[in-house]
Amino acid sequence: MAEATAQNQQFALQRIYIKDLSFESPNAPKIFSQEWKPKMNLDLNNKTTKVSDNTYEVVLAITISVTNGEAAEQAFIVEVQQAGLFHAEGFDEASLQQLLGSYCPNILFPYAREAVSDVVGKGSFPQLLMAPVNFDALFAEAQKRQQAQGTAPVA
Repeated sequence: MAEATAQNQQFALQRIYIKDLSFESPNAPKIFSQEWKPKMNLDLNNKTTKVSDNTYEVVLAITISVTNGEAAEQAFIVEVQQAGLFHAEGFDEASLQQLLGSYCPNILFPYAREAVSDVVGKGSFPQLLMAPVNFDALFAEAQKRQQAQGTAPVA
């Protein structure tokens, strides 16, 4: 039975795109004359929207805020919403949740990482390469939180 179900499963990446991209450097050019001692804050989130039957938009949202020095002056803020359209058919609800909540963000992350690196470099700051993210662990943690709160997972 499981083999028959697996044979009916279809998954396809249809499109990858930047949904939103923002870069701010509120203290430029003054910030460039200071010694570079950055402190980074990273916020990572993903959201899934059903677009049509078996087609889902997954958006990986990353916000990075970097301050500099003891005074913690804002060096820059970069926000990117890297999105993808995915076709997923024949999956049970739990497998679909895992696919959309973990596998798809894993596909999107390298594109978001590149967008962040490019825009930070174009802002005249040292290259920022984000470390890999374990989306499987983040998904499992979110599932545990939802179960503890007694809420259903969001697809």
